[in-house]
Amino acid sequence: QVQLVESGGGLVQAGGSLRLSCAASRRTFSNYIMGWFRQAPGKEREFVAAISWNSANTYYAESVKGRFTISRDNAKNTVRLQMNSLKPEDTANYYCAARYSETITYTPARYNYWGQGTQVTVSS
Repeated sequence: QVQLVESGGGLVQAGGSLRLSCAASRRTFSNYIMGWFRQAPGKEREFVAAISWNSANTYYAESVKGRFTISRDNAKNTVRLQMNSLKPEDTANYYCAARYSETITYTPARYNYWGQGTQVTVSS
């Protein structure tokens, strides 16, 4: 079992930045692929970014590429999402997820553990 706790959400103006953090409970954190997803009201949960266990590979949704950066610190069981140049359409509840696999996937259902989410609101 892996418990994930997100933090760092909030209200920011368009063009601003936020950094989300996700703390994992499990000492074998490094065995997991970590991902960030988001869900806006009335919409399906969508992939934002993912990172391999050793940080060698990162993947981003086209809508955030060049603006968001995912990183992880296995020594601290933490994954982060640096979000720059935020847009109103980035407004959503952001979720951290863990997948016990060597293969990164964009599909939410293939992630094994989820946090409760943190709200990000970008005003225009």
